[in-house]
Amino acid sequence: MYNENMKIILLHYTAPPVVGGVETVLARQARQLVRAGHQVTILAGRGQLWDARIPLETVSLLDIRHPQVLRVKSSLDTGIVPPDFEEQVQQVQNELRRAFNAAQVVIAHNVASLNKNLALTAALYNLSQEDHPPKVILWHHDLAWTTERYLPELHNGWPWDLLRTAWPGVRQVTVSEVRRQELAALMGLSLREITLVSSGLDLTDFLGLPHHLARLVDDLRLTLAAPILICPVRLTRRKNLELALEALAELRKRMPRAVLIVTGLPGGQGKAYLDQLTRLRGQMGLDGAAFFLADRFPEGLSEAGLTAFYRLADALLITSREEGFGIPLLEAGLAGIPIFCTRLEPLQALAGENAVYFDPEDGGKQVALLIAGRLQNDPVYRMRVRVRHDFTWEAIYRKQLAPLLES
Repeated sequence: MYNENMKIILLHYTAPPVVGGVETVLARQARQLVRAGHQVTILAGRGQLWDARIPLETVSLLDIRHPQVLRVKSSLDTGIVPPDFEEQVQQVQNELRRAFNAAQVVIAHNVASLNKNLALTAALYNLSQEDHPPKVILWHHDLAWTTERYLPELHNGWPWDLLRTAWPGVRQVTVSEVRRQELAALMGLSLREITLVSSGLDLTDFLGLPHHLARLVDDLRLTLAAPILICPVRLTRRKNLELALEALAELRKRMPRAVLIVTGLPGGQGKAYLDQLTRLRGQMGLDGAAFFLADRFPEGLSEAGLTAFYRLADALLITSREEGFGIPLLEAGLAGIPIFCTRLEPLQALAGENAVYFDPEDGGKQVALLIAGRLQNDPVYRMRVRVRHDFTWEAIYRKQLAPLLES
């Protein structure tokens, strides 16, 4: 079990709503750390509060656009350390010491990588070498000393060497294997001394999941599922949902993390049918794999909620014995997910050759083979699953960041 109550400071020159790649990572990392139960503060030179759960402290001398910072940098770029450089370092150091009070971890993004504010770099270095500092993690997105456009601004000696020296007692993190190898060569470190932590996506934001659906995705652990089959139909017998459950049970023999989400409400006498399906689900051992959202949303999903589930899903499954039209096929078409459906005239008229068909009387094994055969050979599907499993911030935290914080 990971410690879920650390006081963590994320440090960078600027913070959202300033637009930039590092600022985006900072925001997503902060939100994931808060979701995991940590107390997070952003410390930056410029920015605005964008999430009430994440305090923002601004120290003007951290901002690379501050006139004093720009003046000092202009001199440093020519190889001259200006007379007031150490004074600026001390000013920044005093501010950082105050902000670091009671913090257990400081994650500094690019501060020890680039020469944009070397007084900040020097101040952070000094504090990291004091007695009993917080754990300092240097998070490298870019490296000035290995990037040609920065080299004319870099010179031998203090403070430029701070950007190519392994600081004692800190943890080094890079965002890619390329950067990891560059940093190892630059600082004379072994690869095992540098932790690789990927950047990623915030699934909730990217898919536009409302808060209550984001909680549901977490509760059902859907980011770990593969594939996610969506069945957006009312719970009536003509929808033949027994076949959907049978197909899921067979599919899980080949794709053990497969799940099925049935989004609709009971129709007519559908409550009795839902009870029957629930019993069948238990008999098949699918309680953690087949979900009827009517159990959780008795009033039904909103249109926006249903659309969000289409964006999350990997494929549409329709097992109906009878259909008059087939709106879900059109929705799946716009969502860009494969369609598996029964060979009914209205559905064939809509999808033509753009769906995989089966008969309503086919067994679950036949349907499962169709689904597995189509998806396992689909690079788009494989990439979707890879992103969900490895490159969402929830996954990055669980696999990479939490162990780093505990190490």
